[in-house]
Amino acid sequence: MIGFILFLLVIGLVAGFLARLLVPGRDPMSVGQTILLGIVGSFVGGFIGYLLFRKDGHDGAFQASGLVGSVVGAVIALLVWRAIQGRSRRPLHR
Repeated sequence: MIGFILFLLVIGLVAGFLARLLVPGRDPMSVGQTILLGIVGSFVGGFIGYLLFRKDGHDGAFQASGLVGSVVGAVIALLVWRAIQGRSRRPLHR
């Protein structure tokens, strides 16, 4: 269990950093937020991998993925986060 948590933290940091590097624009995030972005990306990547390949059926759709899947998922999560943040910062039109 501790090994899995350490795996998530390390992969989360690397995947979150790479996602922020790949997506242009400024993202004022702390190290903890970058790790969280990578962890969320890992599960998003695992879910997308499950939907595409139907592998690891015994683990279910909600599972962590490897580094490539984590980076892809983190990029998707970062773009979704930016879209949500962009909507909340726009003034309401009257």
